[in-house]
Order: sequence, then structure tokens, then C-alpha cells
Amino acid sequence: MSTKDAIAFLAGAVIVVSLINNAKTGPATAAGPLGNVSGTLPGLAPIISDAEKSDARALIQRLRVERLGPNTGYRRTRYGDNWADDAVGVPYARNGCRTRDDLLARDGRDVTYRAGSSCEVVSMRLTDPYTGRIIHWRKSRADEVQVDHVVPLNYGWRMGAPRWPMTKRLDFANDPLNLLPVDGDTNEAKDASGPSRWLPPRRVIRCAYVTRFAQVALKYGVPVTRADKKAMLAQCR
Repeated sequence: MSTKDAIAFLAGAVIVVSLINNAKTGPATAAGPLGNVSGTLPGLAPIISDAEKSDARALIQRLRVERLGPNTGYRRTRYGDNWADDAVGVPYARNGCRTRDDLLARDGRDVTYRAGSSCEVVSMRLTDPYTGRIIHWRKSRADEVQVDHVVPLNYGWRMGAPRWPMTKRLDFANDPLNLLPVDGDTNEAKDASGPSRWLPPRRVIRCAYVTRFAQVALKYGVPVTRADKKAMLAQCR
């Protein structure tokens, strides 16, 4: 290899390394729900334009309406072990990392991993879509960031999940489309509520939130209550 070729090779390597580092530590660009049907893009960007709001309302209108069913028999384990990597039909499935870590790595910036691991996230910076708060998170304060099921597992249970095969429940619980790392206290305030009883405190994100809720519900055939559908449509006027 000539000196000129060697210099060109090294320059190319530097560019590649720079791109990799920027991908891990550069500013996160949150994705809008209408352009993120796989759920593999980071965060949740507001829906602002009239055209996108119209598309969101059309999506929400497709939701079936039913009464909320009983809570009989619900346990978290009905959807598999917490964050276990044993789903089969969703992105990140069976990649060797726990689902929670996959989501922290997707949405966090300045992500660092436990020494010797390419999975276990131990620190990161997160812009919480629900509040707008920037959280400098460390695993020693694990509950400061929780991974929210946009359509709660208990809501899904009361809307038909007892009749699903276990593989579908595993996918529902581990699908990145249904998962957002958020401020822990805000997630606990939401609990298992539908949109008529709980919406993100940050008003500008509410249309995007209910659109994501609708995307998940449609993907898994989950109906919503009449009050929830009405509340969802109201957020995207």
C-alpha cells in the first residue's frame, strides 16, 4: 500500500469511527409516530401540522370500541417475565439483551454500558417525552427512568388479552412500538389508565401519544372504550 493510499485508508477509518461515536452520543432526534411504525426510532416527537393531525384522526377512527372488561386473572407474568428477551415476533427479539436495555439504548444519549457488556446500560441522558425533562440517569437510581407500556398491559388484559396465545402477549409486552422510557414518577401516575383518564403533562406531545396508542391498539387488535376514543380524537384537532 502506498503512503497516499494508507493516508486515505486512515482518513476513512476516522470518519467511520466518528459516525459511530456521533450515533451514540450526538443529539437525539425524536421520531414522530406516523413515521415510526416499527417503533425502532427513538423517542416521540410532537404532531404539529394540520396534515399529520388529519392522518392521526383517521388512524384513531379505525379503532373498535368496547366496554372495559374485568380484571380477573391479571398478573404481570401473564405477559412473560419482566423484560426477558423471549419474544419472537418484534424488533430486538432474541438479540441477547433485556428489553428494557434495548429501549434505554434506543432513546438515551451518551449511553454507557457495564464493563464487559454490550447490553446492560448503566448511565445515559434521556429527554422525557411526557414532561420534556432532561434526565441524567444512572442505574443506581434505576426507577428514575421507567419504560412505559403506551397501551398498558392491564388495559390490554381487560380488552381481550386473556384469549391471546402466549406468543402474542410476549410480543405485546416487548414490542418497541409499545414502549417508551420516561420519567418514573410520571409513569407511575399513569398506572394502567387509558387516554380518557391520563394524558402526558406536556400538552404538545398529547396528539403524538394518542397516535402511538392507536398504532399499538390497531396492531394487536385491542379495542378502546368509547370515552378513550373520544379523548384521543380531541387531542388531534
